[in-house]
Amino acid sequence: SNDKSGTNCAGSSDVLPLEEQIKMIRSFLPDAKKIGIIYTTSEPNSVSQLKEFKEIAVNYDFEVIRTQKSRNAILCETNKGWYILKEYKGPVFRLEMMAKVLEGVRQNGFTRAEQLLSTKEGALFCCDQEQNRCIVKSWPQGRECSLKDGQECRDAMRTLAVLHSALHFPQLQQEYGLHAVSLAEEYEKRNRELRKVRRFLREKSQKTTFEINLQQTFDLFLEEAERVTEDVRSYGSLLDARECEESGSFCHGDYQHHNLLCQNTTSVINFEKCALDSQMRDLYLFLRKLLEKTNWSVPLARGLLDVYGRISPLSAVDYLQLYYRFAYPEKFWKIVNFYYNSRKVWIPGRHMEKLERLLIQQGVK
Repeated sequence: SNDKSGTNCAGSSDVLPLEEQIKMIRSFLPDAKKIGIIYTTSEPNSVSQLKEFKEIAVNYDFEVIRTQKSRNAILCETNKGWYILKEYKGPVFRLEMMAKVLEGVRQNGFTRAEQLLSTKEGALFCCDQEQNRCIVKSWPQGRECSLKDGQECRDAMRTLAVLHSALHFPQLQQEYGLHAVSLAEEYEKRNRELRKVRRFLREKSQKTTFEINLQQTFDLFLEEAERVTEDVRSYGSLLDARECEESGSFCHGDYQHHNLLCQNTTSVINFEKCALDSQMRDLYLFLRKLLEKTNWSVPLARGLLDVYGRISPLSAVDYLQLYYRFAYPEKFWKIVNFYYNSRKVWIPGRHMEKLERLLIQQGVK
């Protein structure tokens, strides 16, 4: 109930108005004939919501079909293909920039990227009753790229090389006044965060097992982070962000297997983190995710770099960028960042496992 309880207890409802959702979909996709609803067959509430959705959808000329479960999204099958409706939490200017990047890569010859749709009024988003921004994007058919499939990993490298050649937009750098953050700036910021958390841990009187283990390993990784940062700084302008700004070179920002859909070809989705930055960020991220699962296989890494280099040759500076990205203890920084920003009394066991696995992998790496 939404009535006052008269006690000190309160609650909230996460039920979103279904009719408002359908109105939103119709505003984005006036020609849609079918809509896919994501629900869990084992949850009675989810099944009853699907029934209600079907009853409402009749009023909006939709035919509802059953689909697989996904993450906080609604999949829509239309006479023009599949689309996904999802919430957007970033600033509006980044959404506008993303739309221009996606349209730009298509004009530059890369046709395997998602596309952001506009409403009938030309807006890139619309709001639900709670003023949450929602967007609609095209949804390429396929399944997530498998890191265990060598052919799919090689295809991902070829796709990345072709995508990078289409990700040059000097006009966007000027239009939005974008500043590319250098590797030294990025690492110095992370190091400040690490030192802040180390002080916090030292001053905390009662510590959990996770915090004790984290503190015991802190100096090792912080010293490594500061050494790498100092080495990067010593290269001066060679590793600064000037070249990115001059060429208008963008990267995907989150190029990993979760954002690659494979079916005959490899399609790229989720450009929300695209940025004016070194394209080696994308190459590093995909390789790191893969190498962590393959015990840091050097021959594998060399083979994939060779695949990328045949399409987009790597320079000595590119290799230097990759070296220092791998040298910096990013995984440790991520664990620390999650711990400090969540401020949870209970830390999930998987994060203790991640810390233990990191120590094992550090020697292999």
